[in-house]
Amino acid sequence: MIVVPLKEGESIERALKRFKKKFEKTGVIRELRSRQAYTKPSVKKRKERMRAVYVQHLQQEEE
Repeated sequence: MIVVPLKEGESIERALKRFKKKFEKTGVIRELRSRQAYTKPSVKKRKERMRAVYVQHLQQEEE
């Protein structure tokens, strides 16, 4: 459970913004969306490999 205590004189909008940031960091929405459709393990591995190649390519460009 996420708790966002209101500081004295703080607006509701500001507290709501802090709540949204904390909620986003937990990754609940991301996990929910990934569970909506089943992805085969082979597809997961392929995506991970493609991402690893992409990241490696970016790192090589920096050097």
